[in-house]
Amino acid sequence: MTIEALAPLYPWIKSLHVIAIIAWMAGLLYLPRLFVNHYKVAVDSPESAMLDGMERRLIRAIMNPSMIAVWLLGITLVLTPGVVDWQAGWWHVKLACVIVMTWFHHHLSVSRKAMERGERPKTETYWRAMNELPTLLMILIVVMVIVKPF
Repeated sequence: MTIEALAPLYPWIKSLHVIAIIAWMAGLLYLPRLFVNHYKVAVDSPESAMLDGMERRLIRAIMNPSMIAVWLLGITLVLTPGVVDWQAGWWHVKLACVIVMTWFHHHLSVSRKAMERGERPKTETYWRAMNELPTLLMILIVVMVIVKPF
């Protein structure tokens, strides 16, 4: 199902979608790095409280709104005539990557709340490794959308 009225708005919707992606990616790349720093300070220290606030604001003010915008604008793009060739396979991989990225966002959010309670989910090494996941997903998504290899 497509909505013909969206066709003239396509460049605007796509532009807003890319802007939202950039904001979301910034948060997905920065928050695990903040977690690594969080592991280096004592649980009840002023530094820990500062990092708690930074992490909370990052999720609430940047990551959550931009993720919602990415999904809403992406769905709007899919409903625009001629954007997706439903016979092609690239969009399946792209969608799977976006779903994994959304899961990662949720994982970060749950972990942030645990850290704010003084818990330390996972390890510093884990968060260093997980910091690479959004980059790998982004590479796959960009290749699927631009190259459309299948």
